[in-house]
Amino acid sequence: MQFTVAIDGPAAAGKGTISKAVAARFGFAHLDTGALYRAVGVKGGDPIEAAKTLSPEDLARDDLRSLEAGQAASKVAVIPEVRAALLAFQRDFARAEGGAVLDGRDIGTVICPDADVKLFVTASAEVRAKRRHLEIGGDYDEVLRAVIERDARDAGRADAPMRAAEDAVLIDTSAMSIDEAVAEAAAVIAKKLDVVAR
Repeated sequence: MQFTVAIDGPAAAGKGTISKAVAARFGFAHLDTGALYRAVGVKGGDPIEAAKTLSPEDLARDDLRSLEAGQAASKVAVIPEVRAALLAFQRDFARAEGGAVLDGRDIGTVICPDADVKLFVTASAEVRAKRRHLEIGGDYDEVLRAVIERDARDAGRADAPMRAAEDAVLIDTSAMSIDEAVAEAAAVIAKKLDVVAR
């Protein structure tokens, strides 16, 4: 069975946590597409060449969750040739037998516009900055500024801007616990799976 779940949203909204949890719950493969861009960003050199030669080792680096890697990812993600180089990889993954969950910023709109389920996970910039600050430390005001700058860059890029697909289910995690957010996402997926199984 092929079943694709597309989960989009801004940084630190909870989409990665939700994606991993629902993938485990339903036995689907999971791809954090942001890790691809983070890996390209921290690899250095020519970003187009870095995207074309991305390896499993690049995706296993332990610095991919840093604030610097996130900023680097946002900068290389605006390069159309980088996006094109990573597009086929993501689409192939999405068609994996047994189901797949992909999270990113343009999964439901560009990578998998025909996904069976599309979710857009969001939260206020302040809540997301607090979460990121707890994760990586540093100065809260600087983290908030970086979150707002990244949102503007991701939503304002000409190629595949971050936005909710028209048929995406919105999940605002600002006042939700992780368990509540995962339960809401899982309920949407379970309902659609039941329809597909009939």
